[in-house]
Amino acid sequence: MKSVARSELFRELPSVDELIRTPAVCSLAASHGPAAVTDATRAVLARLREELASELLDGPALRLALDGLGNAIEAHLRQALAHSLRPVINATGVILHTNLGRAPLAETALAHIRETAGRFSNLEFDIDAGTRGKRDTHVNRLFRSLLSDATTAADVGTAASAVPPEPALSERSEPKGRSPAEVPGAVSTIVVNNNAAAVLLALNTLAEGGEVIVSRGELVEIGGSFRIPDVMAKSGATLREVGTTNRTRVADYEKAITERTRLLLRVHRSNFEITGFTEQASTAELVTLARQRGLPLMEDLGSGALVDLQNFGISGETSVLDSLRAGVDVVTYSGDKLLGGPQAGLISGRADLVDRMRANSLFRALRVDKLTYAALEATLLAYVKRDHDAIPALRMMRLTKEEIGKRAESLAAQVRSSKFNVEVTDGESLIGGGAAPSSVLPTRLLALSCASLSADELSARLRVSDPSIITRVEQGRVLLDLRTVFADQDPMIAAALARIAS
Repeated sequence: MKSVARSELFRELPSVDELIRTPAVCSLAASHGPAAVTDATRAVLARLREELASELLDGPALRLALDGLGNAIEAHLRQALAHSLRPVINATGVILHTNLGRAPLAETALAHIRETAGRFSNLEFDIDAGTRGKRDTHVNRLFRSLLSDATTAADVGTAASAVPPEPALSERSEPKGRSPAEVPGAVSTIVVNNNAAAVLLALNTLAEGGEVIVSRGELVEIGGSFRIPDVMAKSGATLREVGTTNRTRVADYEKAITERTRLLLRVHRSNFEITGFTEQASTAELVTLARQRGLPLMEDLGSGALVDLQNFGISGETSVLDSLRAGVDVVTYSGDKLLGGPQAGLISGRADLVDRMRANSLFRALRVDKLTYAALEATLLAYVKRDHDAIPALRMMRLTKEEIGKRAESLAAQVRSSKFNVEVTDGESLIGGGAAPSSVLPTRLLALSCASLSADELSARLRVSDPSIITRVEQGRVLLDLRTVFADQDPMIAAALARIAS
């Protein structure tokens, strides 16, 4: 008798055709499209069948579910058609948070993406000549402006108000009729999709079939279990390790040079430090050795900066300009870390070497699209104008502890209630993104605890709010660092906490 009753319940289920003709479901097709509505209807009915088969629904529960079929289909549509990639509020205090997309783009970069990507553009078209052009010309001129002029470089980290008018880019471009490779000391830059690709392309171009000498203490593993030795192996170059984990001298490099040596490589320890009984060959020593032996010297900075970070309270971080000035021939670095732009791998250095990489067939396989070029061009223009506050990552680094504290106190006053214990306390922000691992920035933290929720539960409630708010949990409290929260997001945090407290 029970199986007979169960079969009767299955007969109460409407067909897909019947359901999509009801007014409640039919109206959804106008905004979501008939195909999507039909798929959602099938999915909702299939779920009801599974629950009936598993005896999770009895007669009254089924009829209640049938009354709400229109709402169930609408909810399924919202979930199925929502973007998986969506904005979150980063309240962790980690500026270049890899899991949260690293550097947010400047407003000018977003605008430039929209104006060039939403219509046709001159990505590979020379408007003056009316012929096919090269896509990297849009940013190479800006990189050359920022990296070739010593006077410009010395002032690049100063505040905009203290900087004299910027010379026109045309005044600092290479002489007419000569390519960058023909200009003594010229620096050229190309763009690929990330820094691992930049390292791959550079090594494949300069050292395929030969040996690359690198210190054992620099064979780093970056995020996602990608290891520098693995990238090097894919390039077709042979890794020649020298020195020990903690001590490598320039003599170790010199002894390892043979007729098969094609390149000396330095890899920046961007996400860890070795302290104690250590020694590392200086850049000046490696430059001298490379010149004496007629070898190029390449440095993988990983997270390359275009400004002097000491002006932001961060010491010990080599900039791209520092490396080039020291005599390094090729520098590879990321676009979405300390530079504050889109994800990209950047290769800057001697124009003759970079031109060889540009001619490598791998360059086409690894090249970036118009969205990246648009975002990168706008970001670089902010550097040329010395408008560093236009770049969100740099602006966040420049925020003072006092500025963050005022916002934290204001937010604390809004969210204090009988449910929350709120305190504003001292703390530290991190650069993140494998950059400046030992550097921290003083900040003020909003520390929350709740009588009815554990710290993990409160953090989870904030995480599933709309928009999602990502926090830190330490010592039984939820910590929010407003350094990485955009000012217009403060009310969103207050509203989310108010909903939790209600």
